[in-house]
Amino acid sequence: MSVAVTALVTLLPACGTDTSGPVRAGVAAGSRGQAGPSPAVSAAPSAAPTRIPGVGGRLFRQIPRDSGQVVVVYGEGEDSAYSTVVLYTREGPEWRPVTSWPAHNGRNGWTTDHHMGDERSPVGVFGLSDAGGVLDDPGTRLPYNQDEAAYAPPDDWDEAHQHVFDYVIAIDYNRLPGTPPHDATRPEGDDKGGGIWLHLDHGDGTSACVSVSKDAMEFLLRTLDPAQDPVMVMGDRAELRA
Repeated sequence: MSVAVTALVTLLPACGTDTSGPVRAGVAAGSRGQAGPSPAVSAAPSAAPTRIPGVGGRLFRQIPRDSGQVVVVYGEGEDSAYSTVVLYTREGPEWRPVTSWPAHNGRNGWTTDHHMGDERSPVGVFGLSDAGGVLDDPGTRLPYNQDEAAYAPPDDWDEAHQHVFDYVIAIDYNRLPGTPPHDATRPEGDDKGGGIWLHLDHGDGTSACVSVSKDAMEFLLRTLDPAQDPVMVMGDRAELRA
């Protein structure tokens, strides 16, 4: 295991850390990028969809009926930091897997009642509506907020963590969709945590985020399409099946 990640500073509200501080001044609003090549995805039809493997009725019913893209995070166990991310697209009533990647989640595992500092990822169904990062827009359809200062990791983080926020996709847990990922607004209050992102992996568990390789992030950024109402279904396998 790599060294534990220290808590994020107030000026960088991400991965479930304290976000009570102000948003940094001078950060531009997200802009919509130009889409790059991506697999063809058919428009979501009105027919009732089939089930996604490993996702039980409780969470499946929370997926928007018109959603055409779902990213499922299959956590290995309630207290495990290891998981697998699978992208599904909808073809007619069928959910088809596109590709999958190894991933990490909160270093303490998963919870259905996430609170700031518990270092567990929240179980649930969440929108994927906004992206950003240190690097330039790689060609995404999502609104993209590029800002080196806003997404730079703290200076005291080790080398393994220096590029984790090169690309991020905000997971719509306790945040305002339609704002840049770094926006510190927490509709349910600061105690419920926030700033939970999909970001680059550093080889270990996170504070509450989900992390994948750079190749995986670039693929997702270029493939996720707001017109398909993409969502993330995430949790340990037992909770996902419930």
